[in-house]
Amino acid sequence: MPEHLSASLKAVGISGCPLATTTPCRLLLQEALRALAARAVRPELIDLTALPADALLWRTTSSAVQDAIATVLGADIVVVSTPVYRATFSGALKVFLDLLPQDALAGKTAVAIATGNTPGHLLAVDHGLRPLLASVGAVTVPTGVYGTDLQFKSGQVDARLLERLDRAVSEAVLLAGATARGGQRRSSASSEYAPGPAAAKTNASTSSTSVCS
Repeated sequence: MPEHLSASLKAVGISGCPLATTTPCRLLLQEALRALAARAVRPELIDLTALPADALLWRTTSSAVQDAIATVLGADIVVVSTPVYRATFSGALKVFLDLLPQDALAGKTAVAIATGNTPGHLLAVDHGLRPLLASVGAVTVPTGVYGTDLQFKSGQVDARLLERLDRAVSEAVLLAGATARGGQRRSSASSEYAPGPAAAKTNASTSSTSVCS
């Protein structure tokens, strides 16, 4: 996509990873946000482990949590990254998405990223993350990203895994851009063909004449 078309897009990365920035889960999310920035998309990061646990669990309210929700609602692209524990995504990611209104991610594009110890949890992307994101209305790009511990060495990500991540990001930018342009066209068409006061009076008069006759 040409840079001027993607420059208006906003993305948010939601980290369901442990706080340390060197975890595989967090490394992949950072690479995804860098790839988005390289395509002129404006990225932001939400670290769920930095948010108050009581607010995430509905026990109290927090401006930090409300700001995080507002950031997600204002984004065009949502990138979620989570480690796989016991064949499913992290609890922090689940409770945060539970705070969102129904269909909060409708019209938004999502990228699903997961990491695990072995390839045995690969299907967690398709059978866990995709349904989770669909439950709040997001459309997840075809390419899911799953990395194992063996693909991370000394803080470096395996080249083939980075290629897959880059493909997922490219799909997200294209889909989000198309969605945004489609919305603009519908808005423009609605404005162009909306009847003005004169037309409204004419229609009202015609309706009245039809009723009388």
